[in-house]
Amino acid sequence: MDRTALADFLRRRREALRPQDVGLPQGARRRAPGLRREEVAALAVMSTDYYTRLEQQRAPQPSAHILASLARALRLTGDERDYLFRVAGHNAPPTLSVSTHVAPALLRVLDRLVDTPALVLTDLGETLVQNSMAAALLGDASHHTGHARSAIYRWFTDPAERQRYPEEDRDRQSRAQVANLRAAYGVRGARSPAGDLVEALREVSEEFAELWARHEVAQRFEDHKTLVHPEIGPIEVDCQALFTEDQSQVLLVLTAAPRTEDAEKLRLLAVLGQDRFAATEQ
Repeated sequence: MDRTALADFLRRRREALRPQDVGLPQGARRRAPGLRREEVAALAVMSTDYYTRLEQQRAPQPSAHILASLARALRLTGDERDYLFRVAGHNAPPTLSVSTHVAPALLRVLDRLVDTPALVLTDLGETLVQNSMAAALLGDASHHTGHARSAIYRWFTDPAERQRYPEEDRDRQSRAQVANLRAAYGVRGARSPAGDLVEALREVSEEFAELWARHEVAQRFEDHKTLVHPEIGPIEVDCQALFTEDQSQVLLVLTAAPRTEDAEKLRLLAVLGQDRFAATEQ
């Protein structure tokens, strides 16, 4: 671990960003260029104290998980992310895990979507980053670990995951989840995280095993569907997808038709999400 290089790199990347680059308001006049340390820490979901110690060369070696979070927060390119890992004393992420690093282009679009739910997913249904509206509508996905990071895995193993959909639409969603995974499996192969996920699901879910045997294949993200919020009730939304060039990541945006009851429900959801965020901060 090269503490000096790590600290200098973090500081210079932080100073190179403006609040509007990461979806934050400009706010009051700033004494120093770039983002504040507490803003980077919040974007990376870590304590300000720990991030400050990293820049001051006083922190213990950061984990790969923390480095991945910092790479997203600082909007690093793939080369910059690899450099961050190396100066922190880690090997650069292997090729098979590159898709867990959010493409900066998708993040720039996500940063500007403040009034509608939006999130970035991998081809295995893992939420890499979501805005506050998406967390309020779909739940906070940041705490999941292991196979449960995949919404596909949770769909077949956690009954609570299906409560977000009307009962009459759940069979269709099950087929869509499996078809999406089949498409990822075809690209990545059996000896990959996609193959591991398939084997894990075949062991725990008869429903998945039966659907997997059908060999249905489709990357289906664009859709019109109803989501059931536990407090607001059913909300009809249109889903639009923006893929990276290699199809490994997708920015999913959920909108409601203007001047409808569903659009009003999304506006109410924004208020609920802000109230909860404020309560958490307090």
